[in-house]
Amino acid sequence: MGSKTKKTREETKLVKSVKRKETKKKIVGRIDVAEEFKKASARKQTSGSPKTTREQRGQTIRLTVRGLQRGAVRMEAEDGTAFACARENAMGTLWGDTVLAERIGRERVIVVKVISRAHEEIIGVLGTHRGERTFSPIERRLPQSIAVDSVACEAEDGDIVRARVVRWEDEGGMSVRAEERIGSFDQATFALDGLVAAAHLRTSFDDEVLRQADGCRPADLADDPAREDLRALVSFTIDGRDAKDFDDAVSLEELGHGSVRLGVHIADVGHYVKEGTPLDREAFARGTSVYLPGRVLPMLPEQLSNGVCSLRPQEDKFTLSALVEIDAEGAVVCTRLARTITRSNARLVYDDVNALFEGDAVQRDRLSALEPTLLAMRALAKKLRARRQAQGCIDFETEEPQFVLDEAGEPVEIVKRERGEAEMMIEDFMLTANEAVARFAKQHGVPLLYRVHEKPDPEKLAVFTDFLDGLGVDTRGITRSAQPGDIRNVLEKTKERPEYSVISTLALRSMQKARYDVRPLGHYGLAMADYCHFTSPIRRYPDLVVSRALTAVLTGKRAALTGDALEEAALHSSDRERAAIEAERAADKLMMARLMASHVGEVFDGAVSGVSEWGVYVALQNGAEGFIHVRTLDDWFDYDERRMTLRGERTGVVFSMGQALTVRVDSVELTTSSVDLSLAAPLREENRGKSERKRERERMRSFHR
Repeated sequence: MGSKTKKTREETKLVKSVKRKETKKKIVGRIDVAEEFKKASARKQTSGSPKTTREQRGQTIRLTVRGLQRGAVRMEAEDGTAFACARENAMGTLWGDTVLAERIGRERVIVVKVISRAHEEIIGVLGTHRGERTFSPIERRLPQSIAVDSVACEAEDGDIVRARVVRWEDEGGMSVRAEERIGSFDQATFALDGLVAAAHLRTSFDDEVLRQADGCRPADLADDPAREDLRALVSFTIDGRDAKDFDDAVSLEELGHGSVRLGVHIADVGHYVKEGTPLDREAFARGTSVYLPGRVLPMLPEQLSNGVCSLRPQEDKFTLSALVEIDAEGAVVCTRLARTITRSNARLVYDDVNALFEGDAVQRDRLSALEPTLLAMRALAKKLRARRQAQGCIDFETEEPQFVLDEAGEPVEIVKRERGEAEMMIEDFMLTANEAVARFAKQHGVPLLYRVHEKPDPEKLAVFTDFLDGLGVDTRGITRSAQPGDIRNVLEKTKERPEYSVISTLALRSMQKARYDVRPLGHYGLAMADYCHFTSPIRRYPDLVVSRALTAVLTGKRAALTGDALEEAALHSSDRERAAIEAERAADKLMMARLMASHVGEVFDGAVSGVSEWGVYVALQNGAEGFIHVRTLDDWFDYDERRMTLRGERTGVVFSMGQALTVRVDSVELTTSSVDLSLAAPLREENRGKSERKRERERMRSFHR
């Protein structure tokens, strides 16, 4: 009886707590109290003994601020464990700051000390609000309106400036001093400059690095006579039309009885970029090349990336070659790795090869000498792909925007990139080479940076299955221990459905992020036990690390990068990759906003690409994306987090992923790259009375006007 009474008291307290939270939320969804109680009870049962909890309290831990979540400051430990801190206990910290925090509960902390500030300098746009100068950071995770203490440069409203923080939030309100003008935000090139500066990306090479790059000599077998001479082997590169840095060339030899030898020849960047040199330190700091609309920030100076290392046609190049023997069924029989010198016979373009595969007479005539090899390569690629798919490899068909820019760098159109047979063929060959190298390294005990992709997050996988359930898709195979093939089967079964693009996107979101690790943890998405990045050393530092490790074992030496240094390279490379991806996405959003700024008031067709408690994201047919805020909808909406839907309380209107909508572009905010949309037609023509909660919200707002 006593335990039942205690449970009732706890449930009553939880009910009151939930009700208090409901009244404070701006957008209120219905909360299943019984379910909340179950979750709270489960947390209590799994949180360990009271002794363990008491030991945790008072601990000081080093954390990194990762943003806001449900009104609290979200922080992460080095191992990824998440903690929450009330804003009033966060000492005014900003995203990216490193702090020393004290644990006051299982997942709660208070900040004791700010160890380092990530944003002592901030890039943003000057403005004026109610007669006061304001500063709006380009970095969207920072406060979007900061007071200006002073302007120490010639800058006007709308100019991008580099500012220094002179007072932090916990010191009486944050304020900055504008110190350097970058340019007008009205011009796309300066806007992109500001974004690059805000992301702390490196844009220039110092003189010492450039001098070393200038001193790199073209490949000459006399300089390294131990290399295997493969210049007589017919090989060629296939890349995009605008590419200049050619990492890889391919070749194919018939061996008889249906067997072939696939050659994947990779630029030997390690021959020129020696460990510990200025070139190496700069490449390590950058970690990867960054590709933005209309510009590239290369990992290596152009003398190397587009010159000495690039596998340009009819030029001798030092390479590392993976020579993979494959039988008639598409199975890898054996792999030989070699230090080589090669000569690419041609520089081919994806579009041209795709046209050849489709029977284009012009390309068949132009590429007649290579046509038999290309057709044999296409047949081989299909076999390799079929074997990977049989193993359960998940093929996510994602579309990346490509911007057509005018002479001033302004976007005029978005073109969706599509993968043709040529792109898939080269991808199949690179996957084969990367897997072969990883297996070789593992078998020979070579210290390596592996590309790892761990199992999906169970909670995200549950959201995915809930969404599929709502569509009537059979998800019995997708459990917490789902194999890659189980997810692949669902994608195959739904390929012809109109919601397929959304299903594929949600499946991708349920995955963990791929990263680099010194351990061969496998690649879940590719269904491979061993995998690494080897084929792009001109633009990725991990590939350079791998090529050096292979060179060491092939020359009978010990790998130079091992132990803690190798682990540091894995962490740093993963971090720089994330930074590059974030910058590329931010640049895409910036260009989308600039494009849509000329379409305010126009109507577009689109489809729901995301749903949150605050509103609906809509992917427009022209490739841009915008947001419909719930405050613009004449109803009160309940958010179903599991099924990712918004349901109107009065109208019963439901917004769900993949739903077709016709919307109007209401406004565009360039500083935050946000495109605000509204429905082109009312929710319902009949029964347009406002819901009771909507009327109550407006009544309460009227007191503050």
